[in-house]
Amino acid sequence: MKKITTSMLMVFLSTALFAQVNPKLQGKLMEQATAIESKMIEWRRNIHQFPELSNREFKTGEKIAAHLKSLGIEVQEKVAFTGVVGILKGGKPGPVIALRADMDALPVTERNSLPFASKEKTTFNGQETGVMHACGHDTHVAMLMATAEILAKNKSELKGTVKFIFQPAEEGAPAGEEGGANLMVKQGVLENPKVDVIFGAHIQSISPLGRITYKPAGLMAASDWFKIKVYGKQAHGSAPWMGVDPIVVSAQIINSLQTVVSRSVNLTQEPAVVTVGRINAGIRENIIPEYAEMGGTIRTLDTKMQDEIHEKMRRIVTNVAESMGATAEIDIQKMTPVTYNDPALTEKMVASLQKAAGDGNVVRIPSVTGAEDFAFYQQKVPGFFFFVGACPPDKDPSKDAVGHHTPDFMIDERGMLVGLKAMLNLTVDYMFMK
Repeated sequence: MKKITTSMLMVFLSTALFAQVNPKLQGKLMEQATAIESKMIEWRRNIHQFPELSNREFKTGEKIAAHLKSLGIEVQEKVAFTGVVGILKGGKPGPVIALRADMDALPVTERNSLPFASKEKTTFNGQETGVMHACGHDTHVAMLMATAEILAKNKSELKGTVKFIFQPAEEGAPAGEEGGANLMVKQGVLENPKVDVIFGAHIQSISPLGRITYKPAGLMAASDWFKIKVYGKQAHGSAPWMGVDPIVVSAQIINSLQTVVSRSVNLTQEPAVVTVGRINAGIRENIIPEYAEMGGTIRTLDTKMQDEIHEKMRRIVTNVAESMGATAEIDIQKMTPVTYNDPALTEKMVASLQKAAGDGNVVRIPSVTGAEDFAFYQQKVPGFFFFVGACPPDKDPSKDAVGHHTPDFMIDERGMLVGLKAMLNLTVDYMFMK
């Protein structure tokens, strides 16, 4: 008897899982995906040119709602302030599948020569800044709009219901406001009808064009934010011995915090990051201030490690300040949980990604320390989140690709077609899965 190879087994399992899928339907969906590509790119460019910040995606939401209504899709507006939800019922009974795209832009001033570059300006945290889709959310919206149009054209052949979730505030709600996936979940986006499974994708400017990357279990890190306040004693800059310098104390705290990851946690288990992203103190060069404040982020992929890091940080902040004659307090806020891909679901759906990108272009990767509030949906229902590569081919992804959240952020729009095909395959394959 011949031995069954791993690849043969995978083919067998994939065939068994998707045996009921109509090949003509899938072929038609892929043809329609190619045909809609130029329209999808136009949508993306328009959204890119007129970006809106978190919880302020009013015009973006209006465009999405108008599009879904034109397709005959049931539409719910102003979900979690500006979010839009579309419900498409197929011609046959089946599961309820949610597909999610985030809509918000960032307080970043665009710095490239694209003809559709953003010229939008705003005031953010008291500072004048531009507004830019510097993380690719414009592509996510356009891909899901295209997905909705194609599935609506073929709804009589669909088995089940598709819920299109266009979510605001993935980057975080403004100070004093709620927002994002957490608020959408609170407002019942996964109910009526109750969602069985949810899929989401993120474009990647630092991943090769056309490559899909994924990981079962913990894909992206939990994100916590912290604020540290250091209280010293004000003095003249010429006589520091007459005061307690909170800036020097803060410097010691920052250096000591770096030992939490480098010396106090087991990095062979999971990666972790502690970053101080801002520090504010003083008003004049020759005055030692009374007070300093700093803030930053913590990234972890293990809840036990997360708790350990919080404990060590509290101890360091308090004890370092005390040792230098100051006092300090730290507040840690849990923002986003781990983006956790349901292992069983992930294993089943990899074949769908391979049909979209090709076997050699679907790659399993290690965990990443970025965060995604898609995690809030995954806490309620099984979910699968993956990355779609869109690094321009003239750039080396490992060396000179431009990162996300930067003024020069750039993607190759051809990657969007791969993302569209992936979402279509995931949806239809799950509908017909045994």
